[in-house]
Amino acid sequence: MVAREYDYWLLDLDGTLVDVDWSYPRSVFDRVGTRLGREFTNREAEILWHGLGGSRNDQLREWGVDPADFWPVFHEIEDSRRRAEKTFLYDDAEFVADLDCPVGLVTHCQPFLANPVLDELGIRDWFDTVICCDEDLGWKPDPAPLHHARQQIGVPDNGHDGVYAGDGASDVGAAWNAGLDAVHVERHGHAHRQQCVLGDYRVENFEELLAMPTSE
Repeated sequence: MVAREYDYWLLDLDGTLVDVDWSYPRSVFDRVGTRLGREFTNREAEILWHGLGGSRNDQLREWGVDPADFWPVFHEIEDSRRRAEKTFLYDDAEFVADLDCPVGLVTHCQPFLANPVLDELGIRDWFDTVICCDEDLGWKPDPAPLHHARQQIGVPDNGHDGVYAGDGASDVGAAWNAGLDAVHVERHGHAHRQQCVLGDYRVENFEELLAMPTSE
């Protein structure tokens, strides 16, 4: 089992361990579109919500939407309670509860959204630390949030084998920039993402990863 090879685990949240019923993001983008005077198609909303096109800010600019206009409206419209109620845990993510090593969560999801989800799903105690990226700490693929997580769980920057698992290219980049192995969990399929994300491990779910033989 690959999981046992590592001294510690760091994991992303949205799209990796949990996801949201589509009715919620669709309603958010409907309201954002109304505020900005610009309709978002299902495909556009999906690309932005899941980060399928890479950098969300670059994608917005490509569509002629200023990120400085979009994000304040988006975060104002988000409903943390409703989002938590619409969030579900992937069955294959439950292995995290059984990891016998330090475990940290590193997510772009902001505290006002992440905390209700952790409480609603009852998974807060899976993690020894929860790190929410911000302008001061940095955004993945900047490795700073992962370095901070390692400090919080008492793991040196070197001398210990660690891994970071996430569903986006920025997660893989953050892992490699921090000197960790990278697990890319492709929940949507490469064809649907319209790009191939590399990683030390590339799986569709964690069951595939756990079934891999431990290296000699």
